Amino acid sequence: MKRSAPLLSAAAALLVLGAAAARAQAPDLQPRAVVELFTSQGCSSCPPADALFVDLAKQPDIITLTLPVTYWDYLGWKDTLGKDSFAKRQKYYAKARGDGQVYTPQAVINGAAHVVGSDRGEIERASKQPPGGGFVAKLGVKEDSGQLVVTLAPIGDAQERTAGVWVATTTKMVTVPIGRGENQGKTVAYANVVRGMTRIGDWDGRQATLTAPIAVTQGAEVDSYVVLVQAERQGKSGVMPSAVLAAARSPR
Repeated sequence: MKRSAPLLSAAAALLVLGAAAARAQAPDLQPRAVVELFTSQGCSSCPPADALFVDLAKQPDIITLTLPVTYWDYLGWKDTLGKDSFAKRQKYYAKARGDGQVYTPQAVINGAAHVVGSDRGEIERASKQPPGGGFVAKLGVKEDSGQLVVTLAPIGDAQERTAGVWVATTTKMVTVPIGRGENQGKTVAYANVVRGMTRIGDWDGRQATLTAPIAVTQGAEVDSYVVLVQAERQGKSGVMPSAVLAAARSPR
């Protein structure tokens, strides 16, 4: 009996290691929603939304993205993370929806619905009942031999789509002390701050594999990325982003 104890311990250890390996090899959870926060360091009502998104970023079934805008920079503090392209994206969303509503803090869910960015209840409700019936494809992302490899498989019958495949590079956490303006003296934390967006291809609704140089996932202060498949609409101002059809986090 004494000699069998080490054998039992070894067997138990192997079982634990086997279970851990199985978990490590399990596919990433497919998210149910992408929630984009349009915010500004010059907006006095934004810090509660910023804090909420730090918390929401911990949820494995929601992908959160923070996109700081620039149109409040005149209030005495230039947003250190803001980009004009994010303000343009927010305005395109409003045009695509047809309601023209652009404000901060604004949360846009799956490229369609919008709610006040600090309203957890409304964000959760909209995330559980996404407009258009939710994602229409399963998205796989891996890195192989210096290439980003993206696979798309339609859920159910394939339907013709007009969509773009995008890589949004992000920084998982950024903390900013604000020296002037409406939030003077506050230090605000931001989760999943978008640093840039690169279009790597088209999706027509069928099963597909796309590749791109791994460089599209990299950049200054970038430590992660998200791949989005997003429907597109032609407008007077150009191609406008619309419903998010699929999404996945980076494998890092």
